[in-house]
Parts: sequence; structure tokens; C-alpha cells
Amino acid sequence: MSSSALPDIIRDFERVPSHIVAQAAELQPAILADVAGRRGALDGRIKALRPRMKLAGTALTVEVRPGDNLMIHAAIAMAKPGDVLVIDGKGDQTSALMGTIMMTACKQLGIAGVVMDGACRDSLEIDEMDYPVFSVGTNPNGPTKNIGGRIGHPVSIGGVTVHPGDFVIGDGDGVVVVEREKIEALLPLAAKKVRDEAARIAAIKTGDTAAKWLDAALRSAGVLKEGETL
Repeated sequence: MSSSALPDIIRDFERVPSHIVAQAAELQPAILADVAGRRGALDGRIKALRPRMKLAGTALTVEVRPGDNLMIHAAIAMAKPGDVLVIDGKGDQTSALMGTIMMTACKQLGIAGVVMDGACRDSLEIDEMDYPVFSVGTNPNGPTKNIGGRIGHPVSIGGVTVHPGDFVIGDGDGVVVVEREKIEALLPLAAKKVRDEAARIAAIKTGDTAAKWLDAALRSAGVLKEGETL
């Protein structure tokens, strides 16, 4: 192995500043996904354990072997308040990676939530804790704690590459990740979109239901001929 190879655990990396996290956390993930170019949303199979659950924070990335949570324990020990554990569990659903004991520790330490491409268990107790967990499902089987992995490296989860320190936000629609370097610049665009959507909804409620752009879009798509309308 080269002496310049990165260690399995990267302890220090830049995070989104807390005041930017606080501003971005006020937005819906859908708004941020739209202004980010309709990208950054994880596959819909990774969803909130309960629809009411929400989270926002900075990514602490973890890569594990399927069914083994050794590195998640290490990540919990390293995490800073406001971090979101983003776990590449390889989509495995044959056993749970985390349950009540680990989620309780996360909550106690101020970890903002958990997003994992894997399963959890003890869902009723986690529900009662009201701790935000996003996973591919549940399984009563417990994990092993034997196999090494990586912390603080880029991971691929739900079709999206997540770097440590990226901004992560989730609600009943799913999870969106925005690159650390881009989130601040997107906030004014997101605020404008919120205002524009509120104005459009208000107009619809007064009877202005027509989509002004629709005929032109249909002509561009070849559905309507030039000069033709619905």
C-alpha cells in the first residue's frame, strides 16, 4: 500500500456552517432539489420511518459491509452535534444495522438524524423517541460487529454521491443532498421559488388555474402543431 493512501477513517473535514444549516433547514427538500437542478434526491426507497420525521444537518459518511455495523459505532463516537449519519449499507435488508440502543445514543449526542441504505429495527420505539431515521425498511435480525469499513469518505447512497460535510435534508417526501460548496448560493434561489409558488397557489385559489406555459411546451414536444391550442 502506498504511504500516501488515505486512512479508512478521515476525522477532519469541512462542514456546512451552522447558520447556513439553520437557514436551509427551513426549506422543503423538494424546493432545494428544484433549485439544485432537480438533482440530489436519493432514491425513493430510502424514506422516513414515519412520514412526520424531518432532519437537516451535515453529512458524516459511513461505508459498511452488508449487515455489519462496526463502523457505525465508530462514527457515533466521532460525530459532532448537528451531523447526520449517512450510511452506505449496500441496500441490504437481511438484517438491521441500527436499533433503539444506537438511536438513543445518537439522540443523546445531538446527532441530527440517520440516513441509511440499509434496514433498521425497533421501529416502534424509535417512533416513540421521535428520532428521525430514513432507511430502506426494517428487519428484526441483528447485525454483526466484525468487519472494517470507512468513515469520512465519499459514499454512494440511493444513486447520489455524498461527500462528508455536504448538506442533508429529509422529510416525508424523501432525502436531498446538496454539496457543501453550493448550498449557501442556492438559498436566495430557494427563497424566490418559495415566494413564486405561494403566489401561484394563491392565484389558483382565485380561479386562475390555467398553466400559461402548457401550450408552448406541447408544441415544443411535437404534441401540438404551430398555432394549435388545447
